[in-house]
Amino acid sequence: MHFAQTAIEGGHSVLMLDVGHESPPPVAQGATFDELKERLDDPVGYLLGSDFQGVTLPGSGEFYGLPPSKDFVLAPRREYVLKEWGFASLASFGRGGLAEAWTGGVYPWTDAELADFPFGYQDLLPHYEEVARRIGISGAVDDLAPFFPSHADLQSPLRLDVHSERLLATYASRRDSFRAGGCFAGRSRIAVLTAQHEDRGPCTYLGRCLWGCPHAALYTPRVTLERLFARPEFKYVGGSYVSHCVWDGARRVSGVVVVRPDGTEETVAADAVALAAGALSSARIMLESVRRATGEVLNLAGLMDNQQILMPFLNPGMIGKATNERDYQYHQVCLGLSTPDPKHYIHAQLTTLKSAMAHPVIQSLPMDLASGTRVFRLLRSALGVANVNLHDTRRPDCTATLERAERGPWKLVLNYRPAADDAAQISAATRRVRAALRRLGCLVPPGMTHVRPKGASVHYAGLIPMGGAASPLTATAEGKSRDVEGLYFADGVTFPFLPAKNITFTLMANAVRVARAM
Repeated sequence: MHFAQTAIEGGHSVLMLDVGHESPPPVAQGATFDELKERLDDPVGYLLGSDFQGVTLPGSGEFYGLPPSKDFVLAPRREYVLKEWGFASLASFGRGGLAEAWTGGVYPWTDAELADFPFGYQDLLPHYEEVARRIGISGAVDDLAPFFPSHADLQSPLRLDVHSERLLATYASRRDSFRAGGCFAGRSRIAVLTAQHEDRGPCTYLGRCLWGCPHAALYTPRVTLERLFARPEFKYVGGSYVSHCVWDGARRVSGVVVVRPDGTEETVAADAVALAAGALSSARIMLESVRRATGEVLNLAGLMDNQQILMPFLNPGMIGKATNERDYQYHQVCLGLSTPDPKHYIHAQLTTLKSAMAHPVIQSLPMDLASGTRVFRLLRSALGVANVNLHDTRRPDCTATLERAERGPWKLVLNYRPAADDAAQISAATRRVRAALRRLGCLVPPGMTHVRPKGASVHYAGLIPMGGAASPLTATAEGKSRDVEGLYFADGVTFPFLPAKNITFTLMANAVRVARAM
């Protein structure tokens, strides 16, 4: 979306080809989470799904899943066939993509985290600021400032829920002790409005962020798309699954081949093509393009994804306190843990339990349903989850390639092998976050920490890296393919390193940067 907007502002006409599964319209726009149960004709269908697809089953280790209102985000497309080893990826063909289901974390990357990139923070800063102007970001400059560089257009932070307020107050009272141990706490940077921004109003604290903000205070890419629809230079064609690019004998791109919903193929001409389909889909399109043009099945190396660790915690000081459903539902507090190598910073977002589905928590308690429900009601306001993120690096044995299927389209095959020190990194990070939570007055119940599978964070990157020496299957600093003239990459497929922080803000800023360079 941000590549398209910037390209149009630079004088280009843009045709966006997208599968674009549609989202359902928002319901009961002024209702809180609990009021939905009273106002909707079929609250069970809305909250849990007609086939109960919104239920998080025991044994999954997860504490929430996508609700039925977000089914469109992960709705499949039959042409996208996948086989994976050591990886559990997600793909979106929804209009707006996977960020239609994100939690809004927007964190600029530091010079240390950009050390492997062909540019630094100051080079990216004007593009971060452009994105901030477009989408609206709330936050504060606090003890996390060394890890979250400041930028313009930062709105005041959201109102804290009572539990998050208590966590930050405890940190402030023990600040010197925390900092001496390389642990810092502060406010999350979130793509949520706290003041009017163009035609979007501030957060109204309905406690239903997971089900989709009915007022678009929580930014999603559809906000930008709706604005693009008003531009005469922009055309959107949904129902278009891009199979591959085509180029002439001089290896200059001439268009793309799309598969329509009825299975027919059509070649769409273009002077330039930008792949911004997400790292995995952009890599698949490139692999299929080369296979169609030359018959060669390539192997792309360097697949990356952040390791995520979910660490439930209990704050005894909050036991029995009343909960307020009228709160922002996602994380409002972050922990930053410094390391000897600043590239390997550890990032943790603390989400306190407000309005949410109770069954994933209740079923994890070691007791029967009735007892678990009573205990949950007592503990609810004291519960939270730390979502810990670790960095990842490009390695030659983490790959993407194609494989012939018995029938139908070729499969995308992903093979991920963890780094040799992966287990040690997870163990060390878990210990440090557990110790930080203890200093915040919280307990981490034994046996409930969940190391998510690789691919679960959806922060994919690295398969066609930018910068470095001119070599095949790489991109220039401006995102231009070194293999095909007129082909650009505007997503994480070109990132040569993956810091521990959320990737989306940098994806958007880099897309603006690539479009401006074009």
